[in-house]
Amino acid sequence: MTSTETTSPGAADAQSAVGDRRRWFALAIVMTAAFMDLVDVTIVNIAIPSMQENDGASDSQIQWITAGYALAFAAGLITGGRLGDIHGRKRLFLIGIGGFTLASALCGFAANPEMLVASRILQGAMAALMVPQVLSIVHATFPAHERGKVFGLFGAVVGLGAVSGPLLGALLTEWNLFGLQWRPIFLINLPVGIAGLILGSRFITESRAPRAPKLDLVGVVLVTLGLLMLLYPLTRGRELGWPLWGYLSMGGALVVLAALVAYEKRKTVRDGSPLIELSLFRVKSFAAGIAVQTVFGIGLGIFFLVWTLYMQIGLGWSPLKAGLTGVPFSIAVSVAAGVSVQKLVPRFGRKVLQTGALVLAAGVLLYIWESGHYGLGIAPWQMALPLVVMGVGMGLIVAPLTDAVLSEVPREHAGSASGLINTVQQMGNALGLGLVSVVFFGVIDDRLGAGGAPVEAGLGQAFVDGFQHALGWVAAVMGVIFLLMFALPRRPAQHVEGASDGQPGSREEEREPVAVA
Repeated sequence: MTSTETTSPGAADAQSAVGDRRRWFALAIVMTAAFMDLVDVTIVNIAIPSMQENDGASDSQIQWITAGYALAFAAGLITGGRLGDIHGRKRLFLIGIGGFTLASALCGFAANPEMLVASRILQGAMAALMVPQVLSIVHATFPAHERGKVFGLFGAVVGLGAVSGPLLGALLTEWNLFGLQWRPIFLINLPVGIAGLILGSRFITESRAPRAPKLDLVGVVLVTLGLLMLLYPLTRGRELGWPLWGYLSMGGALVVLAALVAYEKRKTVRDGSPLIELSLFRVKSFAAGIAVQTVFGIGLGIFFLVWTLYMQIGLGWSPLKAGLTGVPFSIAVSVAAGVSVQKLVPRFGRKVLQTGALVLAAGVLLYIWESGHYGLGIAPWQMALPLVVMGVGMGLIVAPLTDAVLSEVPREHAGSASGLINTVQQMGNALGLGLVSVVFFGVIDDRLGAGGAPVEAGLGQAFVDGFQHALGWVAAVMGVIFLLMFALPRRPAQHVEGASDGQPGSREEEREPVAVA
């Protein structure tokens, strides 16, 4: 608008009010999309036993229903953020939410487990285009003094997604709407996604980075190939009798990842836009933090899938009963996360995170004891204490961890570091899901015998034993995390604005977006 078009203060105020309404509408739209992604991650686990029972999905297929999503999401996060910087955040958001909605429809109407796995991989790839734009759009739409309030709302959405996902999945599976069994957990995304697509095209303002880095597609291919060569043998090896090619593939994965490091070094020298900013790993706290995020993701990947199978198949509980059992855990995570950031970390620093690792390990050990003590007769209320203890421990870690990892990262690399943190956590999650075949299903096979005939107290007891063994691994993971946290800063320094906003794929010098009419 030129100066000749300005008429009166009243008209300017009216136009400002309209603009203000538009940006809050835009916030509601992108927050809804973020909520849809968060729920979709947690909603699936509760329905997996139904997928096995009604569609005959194998153990490796149910691992890939979750791990495939996490792997595609992880591999595309940084690239999705950079595509938004280059081609426009609004454009990539709309492509992402449209693709996510289409993939949800394909999941809901999948004719067999193979189609469901492929559709989940597509869904994860589309989420990788959609999710990085959420905080980028917030950054472009709201001035700095308002972002604290906006990020507080985002934290509330994350907490709500964690609580409502399992419950919503349980209700939709239990109700068996129109005889569709588990399928409504995906089909529910269709009206939400279509509404987001229509409203987003109207209310979101386009923006892009003035100096976006180039895409590193070779880096994406090498990362994805290396992880596939590692994960595929882990998930299929047990069913195939651990063939030689599986061990060769896992060994070859290390070669591919070494080639990735060499390529990223050359690309840094050549054009300064690598997928992974290797110089970040010279910062001790960041390198240790990346290790913590990866190992933490492995632990979470193992726990949540095994926990669902233990309750629904091992104990024979309904999806709703299993979903309600997890409510104390979700509430404890949300409460502890808020207290840790606002009250504890400013006073005690790194000790809060280390305490969280020990508390989480204590909760896991208590859960192992209760599972063995009460056996198949355990009740949901008896699980409440270990779940609350675990939730408190997790809440003390998840909220302040990113700030601690980023506190010593140079300002110009804050965006790249944030993206890398999110990526390795998802990759760790995918690896943990792959390990379920070893730490859980392998134990069940041993208990049931080679011929499938029960050798102890039947299938239920085999699942109890597998659950206890898998939780032993989770407790060991927490011990490793506790030790790695000694490399984090004692007290996280004041990070630069935007350093911990979780925006993958852009650098600090590109954070002031260019608005596009």
